Amino acid sequence: MARLRRAGPKPSHYITPEGYERFRKELARLWQDERPKVVKGVAEAAAEGDRSENAEYIYGKKKLREIDRRIRFLSTRLDVLEVVDPSERRKEQSRIYFGAWIRTEDEDGEERVYRIVGPDEHDMHPAYVSMDSPIGKALLGRRLDDEVTIRRPKGDLEVTVVEIAYERFADVPEAAPVDSRGALAKLLEASDDEEGDDLDGEDDPTE
Repeated sequence: MARLRRAGPKPSHYITPEGYERFRKELARLWQDERPKVVKGVAEAAAEGDRSENAEYIYGKKKLREIDRRIRFLSTRLDVLEVVDPSERRKEQSRIYFGAWIRTEDEDGEERVYRIVGPDEHDMHPAYVSMDSPIGKALLGRRLDDEVTIRRPKGDLEVTVVEIAYERFADVPEAAPVDSRGALAKLLEASDDEEGDDLDGEDDPTE
């Protein structure tokens, strides 16, 4: 029997241009590359005879379901996402809006760097935090020199906003490209005990 999923708050629909491009490329790859290969493999396995004990056929059908599941999610999500280009605020240095890079300092002088992004792209860089996360919510709208309390499970963190920019700080390295195939791998693992479950467009299968 399929497990019931508890409905949570809907994720925000903002995304940076690079986050949107990652989703677009993943959808194209699934449609044009991954799915045709799996369909061909399933057809070849089916032609071998008894499907009930054909491991390649069973796994191929499972992978095809998960590819289609991911395609449905990406198609639905791309339709509702609103691309926001932070570079348009390049001259803004005093207030934190979507896409901002923020440098904070705590009472011990330890610095931390964050960038506020959409919930679909927080895994693209170690400094990225979702605008829906406690850190993102605490920082959005704040100004230079503001003192901010960040609520965390391990204890509140008191920080001061010491720098705001809409381009990556020079001392922050670029992140390595994220392999979107990981999302499909997670789906295949999660589906081991959820055979037949469907996913509506607002659930993120990568979570």
